Formats: sequence, structure tokens, C-alpha cells
Amino acid sequence: MGRPDFIEGLCRRVVFADGAMGTMLFQHGVFLNTCFDELNLTNPKLVARVHEGYLRVGSELLETNTFGANAFKLARYGLADKVEAINAAGARLARDCAGDDAWIAGAVGPLGPGHIGLGTDADEAARQAFAAQIHALTEAGVDVVLFETFGNPAELQLAIEAARTVTSLPLIAQMAVNEDHQTLLGMPIEEAIARIAAEPQVAVVGLNCSVGPSPMLESLQRIRPVTDKPLSAQPNAGLPREVEGRRMYMSTPEYMAEYAKRFFEHGVRLIGGCCGTTPEHIRQIVKAVSAMDKAMGRPAAEATIVQPSAEAQGVEPIPLPQKSRVGAKLATGQPVCSIELVPPRGVRLDAILEKVRLCAAHGIDAVNIPDGPRATSRLSPMVTAVQVQQAADIEAILHVCCRDKNLIGLQSDMLGVHAMGLRNVLLITGDPPKLGEYPDATAVFDLDAIALTRVVSRLNRGLDVAGNALDEPLALTIGVGANPVASDRPREIDRFRRKVEAGAEYAITQPVFDVRMLFDFLDAVADHPIPVIAGIWPFTSYKNAEFMANEVPGVVVPPALLDRMSAAKTREQGRALGVTIAREMIEQIADRVAGFAISAPFGNVRIALAALGRLAIEAI
Repeated sequence: MGRPDFIEGLCRRVVFADGAMGTMLFQHGVFLNTCFDELNLTNPKLVARVHEGYLRVGSELLETNTFGANAFKLARYGLADKVEAINAAGARLARDCAGDDAWIAGAVGPLGPGHIGLGTDADEAARQAFAAQIHALTEAGVDVVLFETFGNPAELQLAIEAARTVTSLPLIAQMAVNEDHQTLLGMPIEEAIARIAAEPQVAVVGLNCSVGPSPMLESLQRIRPVTDKPLSAQPNAGLPREVEGRRMYMSTPEYMAEYAKRFFEHGVRLIGGCCGTTPEHIRQIVKAVSAMDKAMGRPAAEATIVQPSAEAQGVEPIPLPQKSRVGAKLATGQPVCSIELVPPRGVRLDAILEKVRLCAAHGIDAVNIPDGPRATSRLSPMVTAVQVQQAADIEAILHVCCRDKNLIGLQSDMLGVHAMGLRNVLLITGDPPKLGEYPDATAVFDLDAIALTRVVSRLNRGLDVAGNALDEPLALTIGVGANPVASDRPREIDRFRRKVEAGAEYAITQPVFDVRMLFDFLDAVADHPIPVIAGIWPFTSYKNAEFMANEVPGVVVPPALLDRMSAAKTREQGRALGVTIAREMIEQIADRVAGFAISAPFGNVRIALAALGRLAIEAI
């Protein structure tokens, strides 16, 4: 197979599984009392049609049509002697459809009630049934064995033991969970998963079937702390309802996709669907999550940077204090105060430049200029930054997003940034288009923030990406983003360290509302010390606080702050309380950070100035 090893692929990025097989066979006219597994022999074209439908929408892991192809279940149809033939045919069908475009998972389901825990002989018969099915799948060439919809941890452990006797392939072990976050036998799901994850051959653990995406997300949050193995999630399309005598699954593809994004944000690496899901559900999941996965960074992007020859090692970079006034302050430990102003949607800069002059008059060091925040389209941030520096005696910090340009375009922009007299950049991966107003726009993500940091660091040494020498080195102060409250903190900490190793000279965090989480993050990255500027967002109302808590990726607002903001009954009270909270936050963290990047909510720069104590609260 031309694809990399499955586990290697899963470690690099999220992998998309397929959706329901039975749902699709039923839609194609197969009666529910039919043995679906036997269709591998009696109607292989129909099974292949289902596989091909999932491949067309982006599935990268196809499950064989063998969920019930064990001796016990097949015996109900008089097919107990067809275990090897049905499983082998199922694996070959999936492989022939996928070619080199997808991995194949040999699907193995539970034996059914009444076969486990009845004594040594019964358990041995069950073990042999599992072993026979898994052996047939393995011999036919599957890449991984997938145990799914197990409600009894003991049965799943017995199946894993059976697999160990016939294959060395990695195992994916998925359990069914109810809305009370228990296995179908009543064990807390985190306890059950902890047992299964302890099995050495199990490479991935997760959940499938039984519930829709919302309760599954809550269960995933419970099992994340008990294992560091990759997680999988394949929910039903909601709970079934009886509609004119038919069981219908009501979750729309768009709804499933929204929850798939949340699965991803909570560290799930294998995402697909179960009962009721169709190729359209998978299409929307792939569309929503793939852009986010790219945005989180791909190690392969680093390979696009050519290492210089011995003759072209570059020159010594310009020292940080000589690059800019911001750089000088960072280098000497003086606090840097900046205010974020978003470029306009149109072409008129009058309003933002007036705010810039107000910032300069009150001693602000720099103005942050975002690049397409939340995947919106606005006036060029580079043009805005140039105009900012021309309008007042203040520096700009230009955000540079990896989403919209390829490697060549980004390098060209960095040369232009230097040529136009801009000296401070903040390199970010960027929000995927799905989060913004143009969800069908193409996300480029040739690089992530780590790789772009490496590119700019090389430009600062007078070398372009291809190793060509520039006529002079750039003098850009390199900043990066950081998120102290990321849901996957180990990954965020690792990425921060890699950014520093790539050449980052300072960082600006997402808006901070939880002081303890910020301090924990700073302690965790203390072995890679660079100045960290804390992001601060002054609330303007309870509604604004709720929005930040629930709608802005990468932001955590403690319930205590929401409770405080709920006391504000008027717009004036909301603004005043928001500024007060921001001032308290600044005071608590001032000794641990290199300065503050204050957002101007809804463009109100006076609120930001008041948060920094440069204006009275009454002046906002």
C-alpha cells in the first residue's frame, strides 16, 4: 500500500473514518432481516457502492462490512461455516475500492448477549470466535482491527486477547456509551476506557454508536484524562425517532460537523460516524475539521524549507534591541503596552487613524493589526500598518496569517514588510475559513506558525527559503501566538517550545481570564524563556462575556467572572465592570509577563486605554 503506516498517519494529523454501512444498505433497499455481512458474497457491488460513496467525500479509513461476521451471529442465518469467506470478501472489497487512497479497518463487533461471563468454556468459545474472524480479516490484508460498539468491557478485553493470538496489527477499541456516560452495563466510561487503554496492542481508544454527538462529547471529556493514547469518536446522527413507522436519525450533516470540530478541539484524532450517518455527514465533517487540522500545523511543512549549503549560512542577525522600539523594550525587560485595532471592512482609514493618534497621545507603545481575524476579509493589514506608522509616532505589530497565502507569497510579503519600514510581526497559523463569513473559501496553510517563524528567522539572517542570499538581512522582531488555556495543553506547550526553537523572540497570548492557567502555562514553558505579553479583553456586557466564553475558539472564561458580569444591568455598568475586571487582571499578572496587548472591544479604543489606566472609567 502506498499510504504510510496507519498509526504514523494518525500521529501526523486527524484521520477521517467513514459513516454507517447498515444505514446505507437499508437506503439501497436491503431488508433489515437480511444478513448484511453476507452481502460481501451475494451482492458485492452494492457494498462496494457504499465504500465508494464514502471515499468520494474524503473518508480515509474504510471499515469492512463485517461488524456481525462472527460465528455466533452468522449462525442465526445458517452461515456459521462462512466466517472466513465473508470476512475475507469484506476485506478484499474494501481494499479494491480504496486502492492507495484509504486505510482498511477490519470491523469486529460484539458477539451478542449471553456469550460472556458464563464460565471458562463459554469464554473460550467466544475467544475462538473472535480469533477466527480477526485471523480472516488479517490474512485478507486489513491495516488495522477495529472493535466497535462494545457495551461490556470484559467482552472487549476478551476480544483483544483473541486478537493478540492471531495478529500483531494495531487495534482500535471503541465502546458504546449511554447518556449517563456509562457503558451499556453501567460502568463509568472513564473506568472502562482506562482498562482498555492499558492493553499494549490497543493503539486508539474511543467511543461509537448509542448516542449522538452532544453526549458523546461530554463522555470524551471524561476519558481524555485517563489515557494519553489517541482518541476516536464515531457518534450516531442523534438518537433515532419513529417517523411513520421508520427509525430516523435526525442530526443534520451541518450539526454533526459542528460537533466534529469540538471533538477535534478536545484531542480526538480519528473522526467518523455510526448509525444514521451518510456520505453527506462525512463530507461536512471533513470540510469542517480538515481546515482546522491544517491550521494547527503540519510537521511536513518544515520540509519545504531548503537547508543552506556550507557556503550560504547567512549573516549574524541584527540584535533584538536594534530592530525596533518594541524590540528594545522587550530586550531590556521594560513592559510593552499595545492596543489591538482591527482594519476596516472598506477602504477608509480615517476612523482607525484617529484612534491610533489617541493611543500615541497616551503613551501606548504599539498598535496590533490583526490579519483576517476569525476568517473575515478586511483591508490589507500591511497597508493598515504602514498607514498607522505614518499617522503617528507609534509602532505597528503586524499579524501575519498562514491561511491565505502559500510559501512564496508569505516570503514575498515578509520582504515587503521590511521594505515598507515595518519591524514587528506576530506570526500566526490563522483561523480556518469555516469559522468565518466565507466558509467555502480555500485554506492554503502551506506553512504553520512554526514553519513561518523558521522562514522569517532565516530572512533575518539574509537567506530566503531556497537558500539564496539576500542583498541585506531583514530586521523583523519575531512574535508568535500562545494559548495558555488550550484544550490540548501538552500539544500547545510543545508547539510553543518549537516556535522558540524556530526563532521566536516574544509571544502574545490569547485573551487571559484565568490567572492560574496563565501561570501554569508560563511555568511549563519556563525552559524556553522569551518575553510573553498577555492578551487582555475588557468585557463590555454580560452578553459579551457569554460570547467570549462560548463562541471564541481558544478562550476560557471562568464561571465566577460570568457571575460578576451578570450583575451589570446597563451598558455603562457593563463597560465599567469590564474595565475593572481587566485592571484587576493586569495587576495580578504584571510581575509575570512582559506587557499587555489590550483589545479594543467593538473598536472602542477608550475602553482599552481605561483598562491600562490611561483614561478614567468615566471617560469611556
